[in-house]
Amino acid sequence: MSQQPTKRVIVIGGGAAGFFGAITCAQELHGKGEVQLLERGAHFLQKVKISGGGRCNVTHSCFEPRALSARYPRGARALIGAFTRFQPTDTSRWFEERGVALKTEADGRMFPTTDTSQTIIDCLMRTAQETGVKLRTNCGVDRIARREGGGFVVWLSNSEMIHCDKILLATGGCRAPAAAALAESLGHTIEPPVPSLFTLHIDDARLQGISGLAVEAARASVPGTQLSERGPILVTHWGLSGPAILRLSAWGARELAGLNYVFPVRINWLGDVNSVLAAEQLQVLRQNNGAKLIRNVAMPPVPMRLWEKIVAGAQIPSEARWSGLTKPQSQALARELTEAEFKVTGKSMNKDEFVTCGGVKLPEVNFKTMESRVCPGLHFAGELLDVDGITGGFNFQAAWTTGWLAGNAMAESLG
Repeated sequence: MSQQPTKRVIVIGGGAAGFFGAITCAQELHGKGEVQLLERGAHFLQKVKISGGGRCNVTHSCFEPRALSARYPRGARALIGAFTRFQPTDTSRWFEERGVALKTEADGRMFPTTDTSQTIIDCLMRTAQETGVKLRTNCGVDRIARREGGGFVVWLSNSEMIHCDKILLATGGCRAPAAAALAESLGHTIEPPVPSLFTLHIDDARLQGISGLAVEAARASVPGTQLSERGPILVTHWGLSGPAILRLSAWGARELAGLNYVFPVRINWLGDVNSVLAAEQLQVLRQNNGAKLIRNVAMPPVPMRLWEKIVAGAQIPSEARWSGLTKPQSQALARELTEAEFKVTGKSMNKDEFVTCGGVKLPEVNFKTMESRVCPGLHFAGELLDVDGITGGFNFQAAWTTGWLAGNAMAESLG
């Protein structure tokens, strides 16, 4: 009796989505096929390594699929069904069953209790090896072609040629043309990529000298748009960052790209307190601190260093005392507190934790199996798709979910 040829799956891209897809597929094949994971670079899981400041924000404690999908500026509708099959509860269980305990922080972000991304990397690497995934670094893919009768031929950058039955493309965001080229060569169309999750460049005296300062419950908005986010805002050497700014950038990724990243941003340092209420609170401070210098008594919860900048921004003399606060000065202070406008002149990606808006168009993918609707046997996972989430572990959850769905579907179709 002739021996049946080995069923082979090629996973292209050694990030979170590719790893999870490869592991899931290998587990479900139970040794009845080969899974090769190809990474163009010298190291696997580089984005996992640097995420969350090196702690790895694995997922978020949002466990209802519809509420979870609402955290995705692109891909929300497609992900609702996907999250009914694999969501943060499943992610937590998966890692904990493999010895990695997760903890939930006050804002809902979930991290390994070790507070190091290496814990996640070690778990994924160990599980891949245990399930028999063949791991290959420095292994770029130059070209893919369909075989007559099904399957694919893959040409590697070292001139090697591999035949396979299924391919999972998980090459990450499309900032580099090469990331999308393989998908395009197999008949897919790409939504043009633009950055998401970026910080704002602002050159303004009101922010100079106070980098590192954070306001926990501020609001950022862009006049003339619907963009508005409340949460922590961080002053940096180059302008403004923090969760509220990053969420604003995610929801406004295309709109702000269309403005070439030059636009006004309005900051309410008091969150949702309006200028009228702020003026009333200033009058209370005036009554209780008449003899004191205005710059020495901050309105809670504004940090003192920021308060001094706000007072200067309202053009109130440094020697002015509360007892002498005039109505125009009070109104100017209230505006600086609740309606301060800054001119944005550019953006920076969120350190190296870059996320892109754009990728393979979602109608071309079956989100039950992550299989291509235009090229049978081709599957997708992760950021190569036109899916991106706000900051807080949502992009990793999309990677785990789409990788898991693709891995299961490939194994089932080969079984």
